[in-house]
Amino acid sequence: MTDNLPLAGLNIVVTRPREQAAPLVRSIAELGGNCIQFPLLEITPLTDERPLRDLAARLHQFQLAIFISPNAVRYGMPAIQHAGGLPASLQVATVGLSSAKALHDYGVKKVIAPQLRFDSESLLALPELQEVAAKNIVIFRGDSGRELLGDTLKSRGANVEYVTCYHRSKPQHDVTALFAARPDVLCVSSSEALHNLWELLNPVCRLRFTALPLFVSHERIAQAARKLGWQQIVSTTAEDEGLLSELIGWAALKRGQK
Repeated sequence: MTDNLPLAGLNIVVTRPREQAAPLVRSIAELGGNCIQFPLLEITPLTDERPLRDLAARLHQFQLAIFISPNAVRYGMPAIQHAGGLPASLQVATVGLSSAKALHDYGVKKVIAPQLRFDSESLLALPELQEVAAKNIVIFRGDSGRELLGDTLKSRGANVEYVTCYHRSKPQHDVTALFAARPDVLCVSSSEALHNLWELLNPVCRLRFTALPLFVSHERIAQAARKLGWQQIVSTTAEDEGLLSELIGWAALKRGQK
């Protein structure tokens, strides 16, 4: 009986890019929830891959390569493999466990990554990123993003290059269809996605949305949501297990209040 499942009867909005949402959508369905996919970021391949290929061909000039996201791995590694693969002397790092797993799937056995919090600050705190003076470091990322990682490494004396692996854009959605689905919960995994949503909403819709429980994967997103007027914010870990655990706990509390 699906009525006995932990998320039964809940309409849960997942705003991740569609390509990254499938495992979470599947888990929510297995727990009895109804997943409403409403991607707030669109990830697309490069229109011109020459700069990425040129960088991949001279990876031997670098001592450290940082992949900023699973998409950076997904779109960056094929170009690297085409150029002959990762040099044996190159250290590889990433911000989160999902990116580390994506690298492992490409056969990268040793990956420097935080183990508790998954953000640029946590990566920068690791011992391997302290003594970087005069090192050449490349950061694989989308065509926009925070500069904290590169700026901090430069301040420590490193020579930093960025290389764009994919395009990020804001999808154009009809929010009336989302309201028609009667959402109970909203899940957001980046500040950029949250602001993209905000720009889609008119003042009346903003009032309705800020009344929904908002599940976020980082305190930085929670802070942005508070400034926008969200009333109920639940912070989770960045991985699916943390989000699902918080959703289950919230659903149980809600049922107990009825």
